[in-house]
Amino acid sequence: MTQPPTKQQPNSMPGGAEHVPLKTWLWEETIDHLFPWGPGFWKQSSSIKAASIGLAVAVTIAWILVIAGRLNSGVVIAWWTGWSVYEVLCRSRCKPWVKEGPWWGRQRRLASMPDLIFYVATKNLLIGAGLFLVLHLLGIL
Repeated sequence: MTQPPTKQQPNSMPGGAEHVPLKTWLWEETIDHLFPWGPGFWKQSSSIKAASIGLAVAVTIAWILVIAGRLNSGVVIAWWTGWSVYEVLCRSRCKPWVKEGPWWGRQRRLASMPDLIFYVATKNLLIGAGLFLVLHLLGIL
């Protein structure tokens, strides 16, 4: 897993490697964007970890129920919004950094709360729009 940048090195990428194989880079990017939990997550109390994992499972089940035609898209949007609020709070404690520069770059910096809110909102909007588009193209929505 990647480590957060320190205040002495605000532009260093977590993990420090500048050039990694494409497969490794794609895996790290996927994990970083899909899961808000960083190295500090496992140091939290068991109840917070359980609630966090439970919320992740609930959001995933909501998407599955939409695919099965059991929920309408409005319910999923509400769940997705709740997940986004949780993700901002979690990232502020576990992964308090954002990318600096182009999206394919590996430079990171410590993030302010508005940075995290914008990052999570943009990321989740793109993921949600992509999932709804796929569901629409498949004729499910």
